[in-house]
Amino acid sequence: MNLNLADIKPVEIMPGLHGKLVHSEHMSMAFWEVEKGAIVPEHAHMNEQIMYVMEGEFQFTLEGDTKIYHPGDIVIIAPHKKHSGIALTPCRLLDVFSPVREEYR
Repeated sequence: MNLNLADIKPVEIMPGLHGKLVHSEHMSMAFWEVEKGAIVPEHAHMNEQIMYVMEGEFQFTLEGDTKIYHPGDIVIIAPHKKHSGIALTPCRLLDVFSPVREEYR
């Protein structure tokens, strides 16, 4: 299957968090456009996750440890670890999940 990111319609998963979602058999990718001030409430899931900051400043808390991430920063999130975040500026983020984030299909 071939796709072009420009052809994927964004979905607002939570207020201010707009994602273009791509799924394969075993993984999901989410290309996020995040509005300044958008909050990702604390949560955990069974998926392993890698977050990559493409643009902006994103404050991210993983298991109680809070840091501000900038373009080029990568965070690896093990399954079942509590995490949350807030966009300090408009952001573009890429998340990769394994296995598939079924709730995002």
